[in-house]
Amino acid sequence: MIEIDKIDRAILKILQEDATISISALAERVNLSSTPCWRRIQRLEKEGVIKKRVTLLDPEKINVGVTVFVAIKAQQHNEKWLRKFNDVVTSMSEVVEFYRMSGETDYLLRIVVPDIKSYDAVYKRLIRDMDYLDINSSFAMEQIKLTTALPLDYT
Repeated sequence: MIEIDKIDRAILKILQEDATISISALAERVNLSSTPCWRRIQRLEKEGVIKKRVTLLDPEKINVGVTVFVAIKAQQHNEKWLRKFNDVVTSMSEVVEFYRMSGETDYLLRIVVPDIKSYDAVYKRLIRDMDYLDINSSFAMEQIKLTTALPLDYT
C-alpha cells in the first residue's frame, strides 16, 4: 500500500470534487508551491491511486434518467459461462456498473436508460444468448445520494 500523508489526502479530496482545478489553485489550497503539488499528483497517478480523470454528466439532460438495478443468479458457475456473460454485459453501454457478489445474488448490474421500454430492450439483449437461474430488476424511484468521491479516512 502506498503511503498517503495529510497533504496527499487534501489533494485527493479536492481533486475528487473538481479535477479541473488548476495546479496553482490546488497548490494554494494545500499550502504548497505548484511544482511539489504537481509532483505529488504525478506520484499518485503513477502509483495508481488516481486512476483517471473524468467528466460527470447529468443523466436527465442526456435522456438516461431511469436507473435499474438488476440482480442475477447464474445458471452455471464455470469460467466459460463467466467469460461469455462478461462479454455480453461489458458490451452494453447502458450497463454502467457490474459487480460479482457474495450471497444469494451472483451479479449486480446498474443500468441507465431513458424509460421502461428501453430497459425491456436491454433485458432482451441480456437474455438472448445466456441462461440464468433468475433475474430480478428493481427501478430506482429516487436518487438520495450519489457521489464518486471515496472516503479518505482509512489511508
